[in-house]
Amino acid sequence: MPVPTSDTFRKIAEEYFNVWNFPNCLGAIDGKHIRINCPAHSGTMYFNYKHFYSIVLQAVVDANYRFTIIDVGGYGKQSDGGTFRSSDIYELLKNKQLNIPLNEYLPSTNTLVPFVFIGDEAYPLLENLLKPYSGENLEKDSECFNKRLSRARKTVECAFGILYSKWRIFSKVIETTERTADNIVKACCVLQNMIIDKEGVQRHLKDIVFFPAKMAMQRPQHSGRTADNAKLIRDTFKIYICNNEIGYL
Repeated sequence: MPVPTSDTFRKIAEEYFNVWNFPNCLGAIDGKHIRINCPAHSGTMYFNYKHFYSIVLQAVVDANYRFTIIDVGGYGKQSDGGTFRSSDIYELLKNKQLNIPLNEYLPSTNTLVPFVFIGDEAYPLLENLLKPYSGENLEKDSECFNKRLSRARKTVECAFGILYSKWRIFSKVIETTERTADNIVKACCVLQNMIIDKEGVQRHLKDIVFFPAKMAMQRPQHSGRTADNAKLIRDTFKIYICNNEIGYL
């Protein structure tokens, strides 16, 4: 799995806009619990809220369900947001070491914005990471933004579904050490990319496994004040998206 270059990210963003109608998007990020045996002397670090032992696969996926960045081995006890903040992905993003292209104008506008990843409510709102507006009784524009973001985030959900369907080892406990389990997960992600590159993705979507709502990862309540600049960037995307609505099936 090669490290994404600036040109790779630009191609991903172009595909996201053409396929999912979300501009300047570098990929969708989410996490998935992988069942493992309880590691020796680990206490409850790997015991998750669903009452089994696990490591977490944190992944960024492109517009065609390929894994572009993965971080494997997060403790099952952690939430999505906690796993993200303790991951190499977060450190690289925070330190601006991810080869993210320079800011670019939104399509057919003179509005300059950064390239972004998209996540769900569990993730922090950052200059290069957008998440939905939270709360009830949202304004129409915020709901419109949330709907478009949720639509584009289907890529990572489908990628996990394909992974679960194709590699049956994930349907049961991986009975190895945690280090070997990490390597198995990494190998399966690389193999899935190779298969999609060779065969395309449509035939693999037929057998996709989606996880019921109760299997969703824990969504913690976040406190503290979000950076004003990150809020402004999300609001800018919201204005663009609401002025460029699309039809939904």
